[in-house]
Amino acid sequence: MNGSAVEPLVEAVHPLLGARITRLDLRGLLDPRLKQTLRENLAEYGVLYFPQQSIDPDDQSAFASLFGRVDFADTNGANPNERQSTPGVKYISNIREEGKPIGALPDGEMHFHSDGSHRKTPYRATTLYALEVPRSGGETRFASMTAAFEALPVDLRSELEGLSARHVFNYNKTLRENMRLEDAAAHAIHPLVKTHPDTGRKALYLSRLMTRDIVGRENEEGCELLAFLMDHCEQEEFIYEHSWRPGDLVIWDNRSVNHARNDFPPDQRRLLRRYTVSDVD
Repeated sequence: MNGSAVEPLVEAVHPLLGARITRLDLRGLLDPRLKQTLRENLAEYGVLYFPQQSIDPDDQSAFASLFGRVDFADTNGANPNERQSTPGVKYISNIREEGKPIGALPDGEMHFHSDGSHRKTPYRATTLYALEVPRSGGETRFASMTAAFEALPVDLRSELEGLSARHVFNYNKTLRENMRLEDAAAHAIHPLVKTHPDTGRKALYLSRLMTRDIVGRENEEGCELLAFLMDHCEQEEFIYEHSWRPGDLVIWDNRSVNHARNDFPPDQRRLLRRYTVSDVD
């Protein structure tokens, strides 16, 4: 039965961010009336979690398109057990064939970041669907950058609103200490504070993995401010941790949420399917 036949149930999973949505089957066409409702849910909660879904790449691409334009340029990796019928699919996996990972970002811990912040136009949202997960570890941690900003002193908030930061990315690097931060890397400059276009709420826009420095404050004082903000954003009170099960579909708003990955045993398989949504309708 299609998920449009009943009203979805939305339940908060954390005081500051995240909601679990049930009574919705994401296979096939959804009721067009759900599009605006789900977009409003995403803006409000930052992270939406749909358990026990059985969807193929076409279904996931169609779901992602409810929130904007699927970014077809973000294709990498292949899953030989799945029909790769839609462009833009990326597999996040530690599974190797002939010694080479079949997907991207394969192993271990990954520091907090916002997908696409190294681009002039970052991704609006990211969808991730669990096909195989390890027995332990590999959880995704989501941090509310809105709540983190609103928890800062008023005078510091005012100071930060006039600043910008430089974001860089090197493919398949998951820890800041392994990230090459030279100018040759893909990079972009963004305001340190962004206003969400749907909610009007302000959020910090920086991350441990991808933010290189504060523009105009590359000195010791700027580095100390950046380190303080990174630590501040990663306080447990701002974080919802998602423990994956096969069939979970999660979408998060890169404009208001950072995410990270916990370490997991290298001998346990992890395979997730990803589509990103462009910040352009």
